[in-house]
Amino acid sequence: MNTLKVTVLLATLTGLLVLLGGQLGGTGGMVIALGFAAVMNLTAYWFSDKLALSMSGAREVSYEDAPELYRMVERLAAQARIPMPRVYIVESQAPNAFATGRNPSNAAIAVTTGLLRLLSRDEVAGVIAHELAHVRNRDTLISAVVATIAGAITMIANMAQWALMFGGLGRGEDDDGGGLAGLAGSLVMIMVAPIAALLIQLAISRSREFTADETGASIMGDPLPLASALEKLHAANQVIPMPVNPATAHQFTVQPLTGSGLMGLFSTHPSIEERVARLRDLALRPLAYQEWAR
Repeated sequence: MNTLKVTVLLATLTGLLVLLGGQLGGTGGMVIALGFAAVMNLTAYWFSDKLALSMSGAREVSYEDAPELYRMVERLAAQARIPMPRVYIVESQAPNAFATGRNPSNAAIAVTTGLLRLLSRDEVAGVIAHELAHVRNRDTLISAVVATIAGAITMIANMAQWALMFGGLGRGEDDDGGGLAGLAGSLVMIMVAPIAALLIQLAISRSREFTADETGASIMGDPLPLASALEKLHAANQVIPMPVNPATAHQFTVQPLTGSGLMGLFSTHPSIEERVARLRDLALRPLAYQEWAR
């Protein structure tokens, strides 16, 4: 069901992009928008991991550099039945972690020095298991594609705004001169498409976080260390938010940017309270959990 939901949302996002291209340039604009999305997605597929690691200032470490962390990732990757990812450390007081890479064979796990100082060994393992779950479920690729399409929609909407100002919007070869009605439709599309794209992106991101929590608990063999880690990470990030590009916020274990009220509605992550409650509910149902975790 979760996979079907993500597929439908991705299809909707792509449809928004094509429709917006049509508003900008008729049938030709739709084709160009679709081609543009394909090129951007290929770029995200090949380079999203390099961009994410570079933007965060992550430094790759070997077994000799961080033996305990390296062994922990190696053990949990084996339990997750995926190849050993590259291991990175980010010099930051803000405790957090993220995974990136186009597939399990080309993945990387990054943790901050703040996370290693704050959490117990089991809690660190719980966080790493959560990030490995993203790798195993291919969320790292899905999130890169979603962010790319949503970004393309916003960019084309901005272009359409300028075209509207100069009277060139929607004058493609199949334009029927719809007058005020066509102009109103174009204006609504320009305004609504970026908001709809953002909401779809957030819906996919939140859905994948819940699944990664559950899969991570299965990899770890116990949901409680991750639940405890999430509470500590959330509290610490309210005090020391991690300065990251908002476009990469969805990659982290907990929301690295603070926000409440209206801003909380646009969070890339579900609420910590709901995530922790779900994990603790798993722990209270040991037989069901053991059956699910197999």
